[in-house]
Amino acid sequence: MRIETVFLFDLDGTLVDSVYQHVLAWKEALDAEGIPLSVWRIHRKIGMSGGLFTNQLLRETGLDIDPERIDRLRRLHAEAYGRLSKGVVPLPGAKELLTTLTENRIPWAIATSGRMETAGHNLVALGVDPGQVPVVTRDLVKYAKPDPDLFLAAAERLNAPIEHAVIVGDSIWDMLAARRCRGLGVGLLSGGYGTEELERSGAVRVYDDPAMLLEHLDEVGGRR
Repeated sequence: MRIETVFLFDLDGTLVDSVYQHVLAWKEALDAEGIPLSVWRIHRKIGMSGGLFTNQLLRETGLDIDPERIDRLRRLHAEAYGRLSKGVVPLPGAKELLTTLTENRIPWAIATSGRMETAGHNLVALGVDPGQVPVVTRDLVKYAKPDPDLFLAAAERLNAPIEHAVIVGDSIWDMLAARRCRGLGVGLLSGGYGTEELERSGAVRVYDDPAMLLEHLDEVGGRR
């Protein structure tokens, strides 16, 4: 008897080079609402759920943000990201990594904190059809990262125990979610977080990008 490994991937900063487009889109949305927040502070929040983003925004700015304003911010961000997403491309090795897993009959799925209104642009850039590949977005779960709901739902779509999953992400929020659901967290540096931050949050291995992960796939159980 052996564990049949499955891979669960974050999307932004993990498979596609889109983190900074999200940062700039949020900056544009916040500026439109007259909410001052530095770009570097926005970057630290990419990958978490929109609700947690809003909670941290309240703490840092001291503003009273009502539900209507929250919805406007979400829509403004989605509109801005739609324009900026034209520059989004797959990260080095991302397509090759997914192809290798498929060819070796190793199941994989995508679990992203983004809603389909933004994730859809990235899936097109990556060449992934959500009608053919399990994709779990923020629209489909109650809570997003650092809660583990997205990864649990993705594992369920693959009919696999979450304990058999290698969870690949670029942010501390991915690694915290992986730890909470007892998956094996693997961090990538392609989203801007450092090695020590990812390891402190639960990453058992950290690689530069999908290309480097592909080179070391056997280290995390990616073999038949």
